[in-house]
Amino acid sequence: MPSKQHTEEFGWPSVPRNRSNIPSKSDAHTTPVDANFEAIWPKSDVVKRAQDHIKTVLPTETYNHSLRVYYYGHAMVTQHFPSWIASVGDRFFETWALTCLYHDIGTTEANRADTHMSFEFQGGFLALQQLQGFGAPKPQAESVCEAIIRHQDPGETGTISRMGQLVQIATEFDNMGWQPHLVHEDVIKRVVERHPRLKWSSCFSQTINAEVDAKPWCHTTALEGFAEDVAGNELMRPYE
Repeated sequence: MPSKQHTEEFGWPSVPRNRSNIPSKSDAHTTPVDANFEAIWPKSDVVKRAQDHIKTVLPTETYNHSLRVYYYGHAMVTQHFPSWIASVGDRFFETWALTCLYHDIGTTEANRADTHMSFEFQGGFLALQQLQGFGAPKPQAESVCEAIIRHQDPGETGTISRMGQLVQIATEFDNMGWQPHLVHEDVIKRVVERHPRLKWSSCFSQTINAEVDAKPWCHTTALEGFAEDVAGNELMRPYE
């Protein structure tokens, strides 16, 4: 088992799956935190290797979404969950960057056609294998893998890792505009200017439908009205 420091560094500690740990709108007191992109993107070799690879396989729309999710999640942690990084600092964000880069790798046409598995499961397994090949420690690659597998697994019972919860709420923020009180509007504007949405709402809703059409058994079918919620993202409509 990894040390306690590595457990926290890689985002393993548990949080409530029902999100009772997430501040309400009245408690959030969200402000426009720093969005210095170069300063807050990890510079480690494993992140560079992963990013170079992901750029070659993801469509621009999906790649931009992945980077937006990183910056929204960074803002959420910095402002609302500072205890998550109190003992490990910015090292937490290396694992977060890897999770963001890989979380939708299973949605590409090639990867969707290559397996019967739901895209989250395939994506998690691809991340687990490839990241270890890029030099990521096994517990870090496993954290990314589990977070990707569970990033469409909201619910009211049990627990989930910090990394898993973060990728849930940050992807929901970009995809559906849920819990808008967690990120200041000024941050949204800066992030979208840097990584344009390129009609992401319609693009991803079509991807969801393609996944369900190809795999009627897939986990995405557990999310009732998912494609409609993505297509109807009111928070992000001005930036499409």
